Amino acid sequence: MSGDLGELAPSPRPRSGPPPGKPDKTQRVVRGVGEALITLGMVVLLFVVYEVYITDLISAGKQREAAAELDDRWSDPTIGGGEERQDHFGQFGEGEGFAKMHIPKFGADFHFTVVEGTTAPSLEIGPGHYTDTAYPGEPGNFSVAGHRVGKGAPFNDINLIESCDAIVVETQYTWFVYRMVPLEEEKAGWAQGKGKDPRCEGVLLGGVYEGLVGQRIVLPTNGDVIAPIPTDPTSTASAGESASLLTLTTCHPRFSDKERLIVHSVLTNEYPKDPSKPDWRPPAFEEIT
Repeated sequence: MSGDLGELAPSPRPRSGPPPGKPDKTQRVVRGVGEALITLGMVVLLFVVYEVYITDLISAGKQREAAAELDDRWSDPTIGGGEERQDHFGQFGEGEGFAKMHIPKFGADFHFTVVEGTTAPSLEIGPGHYTDTAYPGEPGNFSVAGHRVGKGAPFNDINLIESCDAIVVETQYTWFVYRMVPLEEEKAGWAQGKGKDPRCEGVLLGGVYEGLVGQRIVLPTNGDVIAPIPTDPTSTASAGESASLLTLTTCHPRFSDKERLIVHSVLTNEYPKDPSKPDWRPPAFEEIT
């Protein structure tokens, strides 16, 4: 027989896997896990965006409203101390603003209206006063809580406050200047070292306050930090040695509530507001950086 029939094509071999285009079981599992992780990651990302940015916007609006209401109240001579020009505390409702807090170290734009109470709705407005603690300028421990992440995060950077830095509390009729007390490691040689700074006058406390330090980390269950004498809550100070403290509390570390960051400061100066000088502010504001 003549003619070229050419080469015969080899017979196709049987496939051991699934038909073309159809993943096997392992591939389907891996793909499913991957899709689940991507979905979970998106959910977590959306939660972080909401918690950090959206709640900030919501709280900023509430803070503006609280500040405006406080300014209106302060401008009304029939409210508050009136002709006495004396601050009266204790008549505030939950979430109602009654003071303003300035920290010059954080710049001229750092100021928050402090509200009464530490419930979740109150802290969404701004820093909240522990209702069973002293008020500004009073002997004892004026204690204020604030969020560190989200919801305005007023206390996000309070770990950056250093000894002798000013925390100024403004009320209707008075400016109160508190300054952070020394850290534990600063106390030795204080008088020969940082204590020489004029800003540091009066911040190193003795007597029943001897163990007080500027910053510390505690468990959330440690309520002693807002006691009148935080280092020894069972003690009482005589009228002559009683100090006026300001304590700030916030969550630690950031994005966690496992612990609390505590900042202790003491009242060093008090200035009555002068109606004839409405724009006057304490010298501590010159420390704005």
